[in-house]
Amino acid sequence: MTVSRRDFLQAAAGSAAGLLISFYVPQGVRAAPKAAQPAPLSPNAFVRVGTDESVTVVLAHSEMGQGIWTGLAMLIAEELECDWSKVRSEHAPAAPVYGHPALQFQMTGGSTTTNSEFERYRTVGAMAKDMLLRAAAARWKVSPAACTAANGVVTHGKDKLTFGQLAEEAMKLAPPAKVKLKDPKDWKLIGTLVRRIDTPEKITGKAQFGLDVHFPGLRTAVVLRPPAFGAKLVKFDAADALKVPGVEKVVPTANGVAVVAAHFWAAKLGRDALRAEWAQPEGGGADSAKLLAEFHAKARTPGTVAASVGKVEDALAAAKSRLEAEYDVPYLAHAPMEPLNCTVKIDGDRCEIWTGTQFQTGDQMAAAKILGTTPDKVQIHTTFLGGGFGRRASPMADFVGEAVIVAKAAGVPVKVVWTREDDMRGGFYRPAFVHRIQVGVDARGLPAAWDQVVVGQSIVAGTPLESFVTRNGVDLTSVEGIAESPYVERTPALRVSLHSPRTPVTVLWWRSVGNTHTAFAVESMVDELAHAAGQDPLAYRLELLKDKPRHANALKVAAEKAGWGTAPAPGRARGLAMHESFGSIIAEVAEVSIEEGRIRVHSVTCSVDCGTAVNPLGIEAQIQGSVAFGLTAALYGKINIAEGKVQESNFHDYPMLRMFDMPRIAVHLIPSKAKMGGIGEPATAPIAPAVANAVFALTKQRLRSLPFRLA
Repeated sequence: MTVSRRDFLQAAAGSAAGLLISFYVPQGVRAAPKAAQPAPLSPNAFVRVGTDESVTVVLAHSEMGQGIWTGLAMLIAEELECDWSKVRSEHAPAAPVYGHPALQFQMTGGSTTTNSEFERYRTVGAMAKDMLLRAAAARWKVSPAACTAANGVVTHGKDKLTFGQLAEEAMKLAPPAKVKLKDPKDWKLIGTLVRRIDTPEKITGKAQFGLDVHFPGLRTAVVLRPPAFGAKLVKFDAADALKVPGVEKVVPTANGVAVVAAHFWAAKLGRDALRAEWAQPEGGGADSAKLLAEFHAKARTPGTVAASVGKVEDALAAAKSRLEAEYDVPYLAHAPMEPLNCTVKIDGDRCEIWTGTQFQTGDQMAAAKILGTTPDKVQIHTTFLGGGFGRRASPMADFVGEAVIVAKAAGVPVKVVWTREDDMRGGFYRPAFVHRIQVGVDARGLPAAWDQVVVGQSIVAGTPLESFVTRNGVDLTSVEGIAESPYVERTPALRVSLHSPRTPVTVLWWRSVGNTHTAFAVESMVDELAHAAGQDPLAYRLELLKDKPRHANALKVAAEKAGWGTAPAPGRARGLAMHESFGSIIAEVAEVSIEEGRIRVHSVTCSVDCGTAVNPLGIEAQIQGSVAFGLTAALYGKINIAEGKVQESNFHDYPMLRMFDMPRIAVHLIPSKAKMGGIGEPATAPIAPAVANAVFALTKQRLRSLPFRLA
């Protein structure tokens, strides 16, 4: 990226220059993610100290409500020894230096942000502190080892200099090659309860989301997309659309027609007036009910083997008894509060993009390909994301690529806005899945054979990520959480197989990805086994977890805190579930009742073993949000497709969990020295089986399909 003197001075004036650290960040990625080379670590790219004492942390990841605006800043501040009240954060540009430490691909997903950056961001803080200490030592003509830093001040005896006073001198020094990080016992910030630093901006409206982007000359566009999966545009007539006041242009896109106007309402009315003819999908289009029936039929045949131990057929035949059950989950929308949007400004062979994205590198490369330029000439401004849940992590860069196509065709800067209905009907979905499980049990009622067939679409098939996520024909995201389940892996004979049928329905990861359905199937079956054995569900699980102390402890903590073993209020019952995903173990106990024929969840007690807890307050918020997200799916979530068309359109027919539905949620963090896990997604997975198991305890009705419907 070339920075003019004018741009530099403007940036400096806005940041109270100093150890602003004037840094150069090369824009773009010139190779595919697999070939990308790691950029050298430089504190200058991740933190700036201003002469006004401000400390700006530059985030390599996207803030979409998970709290990294605060969490990553805490990592740098811990080692930097700055004044926390002076810390603020901002999103980084798309650039190689900000690539995921393991993937060399700038992205936010998989609950990896904090654990992947735990060492890098602390190292950056320590490097910046070293530079400030050396700057102070040089001024005082003493050894840097004789100086200390605390709360934004460097001290040597009675001499004191603030970070702001040292910033300009420190920026001239070379970063240290190596630094020593603090011992955990010396942490002052990590592990404490810290309020989110992005909250004030969001309360006051200062925070900029994608929909907030505006500048002179910007036009708004809405796109008429195919009315059904597989439908193709035959022709369109723009005459009536162009008669709408404010409509300026109508241009074709890769799979539809965009109406470009002076403002959103004109664009929307113009699209309503647009006449288009579509070729209908072959075979009448996808039908979700028929697809689910086909999936159930496929589940009765072996699929591609994903995991195998021992001789399952022989073990099933020799078992004292056998349990069999089928579980199914529907297609689900991501339904973020902020619908998709993307603003694009093209200037010759250069392009600027403003959007809330989880995949900066992929979007940058896709935009460059569309424009016939190089990624270094595509600048991405990441805004706050009004919810992501995986939808804004598109391997195909669908919504960003579409906006680039519209701006290129229109010849003006354009913000492409998706309405709620567009978002609900024209996007990507969590795939529908069917699980058929057969378990042979021994004389004690414990699993001796476990055979599980999974049927559902692959998320990565046909995408650039297919080769990274598929092993021997198996999409690992479709079966994650089964064979490695501490209940299942102990079984002497085990087989997990997968069918990945192709359908016209576009699918994508959804918060907790495969764990959203695998945890439901596995934990429901374990509960069925416990009741078939005539045992308490907690005691039965603990017997299976004799060699898994972390998992057993998580269950014990959740059960104890929920009052397991004591009688709940009349008309209520409790159910539990435990699942490990993204490196964290979450156990949940749900207490439910049936009110007017509906399931009412009164409370959810959660125990969390995620290794080091950077900000316990942020973890609590994420667990609460994940439970609410998972409960929405368990009680309401379902996308119905008929003749290739999504039937739901907005929150009136795709309802969210409302305030009056929200249970009381208690979160209990378990001190742990285990490797740090993720926290943004894991608590979504166990809530559905916990509720289903509670309903069975209350009514003896086993719920095997989502969303739950009582007989």
